[in-house]
Amino acid sequence: MNQFEPYLPILEEALQKLDSWRVSYGKDTGSISDAQFEQIQKIADRLTVRLEGNYPFHHPGYAGQMLKPPHPVAWLSYALAMTINPNNHALDGGPPTSEMEKEVIQKMAAMIGYDSNSLGHLTSGGTIANLEALFIAREIHPKKAVAASANAHYTHQRMCHVLNCEFIKIPADHFGIPDIDFIKNNADQIGTIVVTLGTTGLGIVEPLQEILKVAKNNHIRVHADAAYGGFFKLISDELPSRRHWDYLSECDSIVIDPHKHGLQPYGCGSVLYKDAAVGKYFKHDSPYTYFTSDDLHLGEISLECSRAGASAAAFWSTLEFLPLTKSGLGSILASTINAANKFASRIKEESKWQLYRNPDLDIVAYFKEPNEKSILRLNQISHEIFDRGMNLGTSGYHLSLFKVPADEFLENFPDYQPNAEHAVILRSVFMKEEHEDFVDELVQRLTS
Repeated sequence: MNQFEPYLPILEEALQKLDSWRVSYGKDTGSISDAQFEQIQKIADRLTVRLEGNYPFHHPGYAGQMLKPPHPVAWLSYALAMTINPNNHALDGGPPTSEMEKEVIQKMAAMIGYDSNSLGHLTSGGTIANLEALFIAREIHPKKAVAASANAHYTHQRMCHVLNCEFIKIPADHFGIPDIDFIKNNADQIGTIVVTLGTTGLGIVEPLQEILKVAKNNHIRVHADAAYGGFFKLISDELPSRRHWDYLSECDSIVIDPHKHGLQPYGCGSVLYKDAAVGKYFKHDSPYTYFTSDDLHLGEISLECSRAGASAAAFWSTLEFLPLTKSGLGSILASTINAANKFASRIKEESKWQLYRNPDLDIVAYFKEPNEKSILRLNQISHEIFDRGMNLGTSGYHLSLFKVPADEFLENFPDYQPNAEHAVILRSVFMKEEHEDFVDELVQRLTS
């Protein structure tokens, strides 16, 4: 039995019920001939072969990039809803899935501590979600810059270019912490500060509490990019950065990606605003939509138009199965934290292996020490380890590499020769709950 077989009867029964609903409107004209069915079967066979060229994202031996399959309830629900293909831009494009989207947004708002005066919606991903938040930032402070730390995702600088908005990069120290004094000294130029709760490089949780204090004193908006880390709010009392998560509700806007730790397929991000009044910046009209209901259409509070209603259906179903509680979705996040901490401890125990920093979340950075302590030799060894794991097949491992500016690396490890511009270290993302029970095996494969 394959891992998907137990779910197929559920999907088949659900499809049959939807077919009954379809037939109630009249004869289905979408049937295909035997020849067409055979052709589709051949295409599916060819597709299967091509898909086997992927890395094993499903397996705990893969701890490279932020990649993993969605939860079974998510892909099942997405597949079911996609047979209808609702569009959540306007209520007449998908009445049920639009309501589901509003419900999951309410749950996420409650999770971060926003009240009923907040506003939000799903997006096609974190990039668009951050674009929307920065669009609002520009509209509110049209003559001021957006600032983000040197460790922030590169999308912020790119989106500021799209928006023709000045971008200021805030320096960070060798621990990855933004320079608070730099923010104070440049406060008169800044309209919005982006604070990253879980950088995509090393999973660093930036000091939200301190930045909020500076921002309030200088009338600066704060946008939290919690695309990767947002759902860790559910278990924040167990994190070393716990004090910062308590202030999440004070941010003016927040981005969280359900397609990361929300267990969803790609095509599911979200943006939330503390004050619903920002909806006026999206105000527009359409000559052929928004007629079926006087209620707020999701397209009226979004820069995007067409969006898959199936994403809302999948996320809604997932939260019915794993609610936004510590014992629900939080239990899976706890496993990822346990895996990262366990792996970090094991690396510390291994001779010649070095932890780069203690993990804030579930991303671990580390390296193997060369006999000759030079950055150039370190880089060569990291590449060798990376390549070796990918070439061992089913008994191998999959990691990722991370470049650290040489001066930053030398602040932490000053006994290395500075003979390269960057230090290349190893990086592992433990975002699957299966990683918790696989750490010992992974370390053995890595260090043998």
